Amino acid sequence: MAGRERREEHGEELYENTERSYRDGESTPTKCCEIHVDQTGFLKLMLAILAVLCITLGAFLVTLHLYRGPKVNETDEEDGDLKALVARLTTDVQLLKKENEGGKKVAFSASLVNAPGGLHVKHSDSPTLAYKRMFTNIGNAYDPIKGTFTAPVKGIYFFTFSTFGYTNNQSLGVSITVNGLRMVSSFEDKSSDLSDTGGNSIILQLEAGEQVTMTHWANSQVFDNTNGHNTFSGFLLFPL
Repeated sequence: MAGRERREEHGEELYENTERSYRDGESTPTKCCEIHVDQTGFLKLMLAILAVLCITLGAFLVTLHLYRGPKVNETDEEDGDLKALVARLTTDVQLLKKENEGGKKVAFSASLVNAPGGLHVKHSDSPTLAYKRMFTNIGNAYDPIKGTFTAPVKGIYFFTFSTFGYTNNQSLGVSITVNGLRMVSSFEDKSSDLSDTGGNSIILQLEAGEQVTMTHWANSQVFDNTNGHNTFSGFLLFPL
């Protein structure tokens, strides 16, 4: 009761001082109230403010995650697709480079005679023409002794030949054959003209191991010397 009385007396004194100030013409009261906050109350207030700030910040972060999450995922997916595409293209380039560098290279070119002077070659001597003067034989697919080209790999090949005959009593007939089967030919019948020429070309799909040869027709004859009138050439266009 004593404390209450003191507070009441103190309040009356503040009120009288305020009234007196107004009466004396002061613009503002000198003192209207006093707020007493002890240390414990101050700490509680700060903790409440910090709690509100934490809740607000958490809500902001959740909103930001929900807003940016799909876009980040989409970006990650796009980056993954791009990296996969680059990896595939890199692999394809490496495979193509490997095939180009390590792939089989095949090319040959030869003429019939590898000795000075002229030589008549008849069908009766050998139905297979063996071109002995090698200009090129990359891959060693052509055998100048047997006169056979053996495909080292499955692929598309190009072959061409030229012929020359120097006689008036025999025809000039030559064919490209695959495994003994005639493909393309060049033929000139016998005539009073002593010199006859011919030639032909072909693109073939061959399996590995198939053989290509140049063969005489029956009663045919060719003539060659170191001038290289009779030639046979071929090369691999691309493997399959």
